[in-house]
Amino acid sequence: MNIYRLPNKLKYWLIRSPKGNANNHDITSPILYDRILVWLSFGLAIIGLVMVTSASMPIGQRLANDPFLFAKRDAFYLTLAFAMSLVTLRIPLLIWQRYSNIILLVTTMLLVMVLFVGSSVNGASRWITMGPLRIQPAELSKLALFCYLSGYLVRKAPEVRRNFWGFCKPMGVMVALAVLLLAQPDLGTVVVLFITTLAMLFLAGAKLWQFLAIIGCGIFAVALLIIAEPYRISRVTSFWDPWSDPFGSGYQLTQSLMAFGRGELWGQGLGNSVQKMAYLPEAHTDFIFSILAEELGYSGVALTLLMVFFVALRAMSIGHRALKADQQFAGFLACSIGIWFSSQTLINVGAAAGILPTKGLTLPLISYGGSSLLIMSTAIVLLLRIDFETRLAKAQAFVRTYSKST
Repeated sequence: MNIYRLPNKLKYWLIRSPKGNANNHDITSPILYDRILVWLSFGLAIIGLVMVTSASMPIGQRLANDPFLFAKRDAFYLTLAFAMSLVTLRIPLLIWQRYSNIILLVTTMLLVMVLFVGSSVNGASRWITMGPLRIQPAELSKLALFCYLSGYLVRKAPEVRRNFWGFCKPMGVMVALAVLLLAQPDLGTVVVLFITTLAMLFLAGAKLWQFLAIIGCGIFAVALLIIAEPYRISRVTSFWDPWSDPFGSGYQLTQSLMAFGRGELWGQGLGNSVQKMAYLPEAHTDFIFSILAEELGYSGVALTLLMVFFVALRAMSIGHRALKADQQFAGFLACSIGIWFSSQTLINVGAAAGILPTKGLTLPLISYGGSSLLIMSTAIVLLLRIDFETRLAKAQAFVRTYSKST
């Protein structure tokens, strides 16, 4: 469909904002994508590259005598993510819906494979090494489950609303993935999958008593998982009072809180963090937000959180418009991405600030991590594709109405 051959009235309609207010653009330049989402994503990626460069310089110097070691890797993954995005953007959502079961099956096989041939870091076996790349199947499991869940809700939404079995089927798939993830172990990803799955079933119209039952079972299961592993018990106790053992179980959290305290309103200045000098472990990955708070202060923290919040808000808005246009798969998928981004950000920031127990989750588009960056960028591109197809569907409906009226 050549957009420039459409009637001028249609071109004018295409460049209107979602609320129906026309923007001051030339009608010969129609817009079929969410520019705000694009610029917010680019902004977060740039902030991530800058902060990874700053936070990783001491560890890069210590490990390889190259302070820009992790900055170069992050730039490589950013370039790869951009190249992948150009390809992903051209894939219709119908393909994602049609092959969602296969994507989930492949992801499950990778989760099984990582238990046998995966490389171990800090006692967790989460990565599969393929030449210069290291793949983390746990990151892929999020996108795979949400694609499958969106397709399931398109087919079985009435069943989810009517009976408990329809509600339990997707929860069963999530539990199967959770078992494989806990074997790595990776409790943080399990929490994100659990929250997003419940939220999606709620959007699909499941009954309230079903949620209460599942949430109760989930809390009981998490309590058992914490009791079963001594390191998880130490994380919970250190979260309650990190200063009771500041050089033992509470060390990481106390160093993170010191970084927040030193940041104050405007921060110590970019590159002037003290905590990244081998005091705060995982400063460029799980606790990069603490370094951001120390160097950029409350103002940088507020700006970053607002940007992530608006990305999630745009995702939910795109999903809402898709559902109104009767594009259910696209709508459910967009909403799941919004919930995923916001819940993962909440857990990462909560752990860094001492509000939640420590979890090994990245900050979307900011923390260092190739797999996380590739999957998160793919999710952003899917949002752009959903928005494009929704606007195009409305445009085609407008063309039909316009043709009949003339």
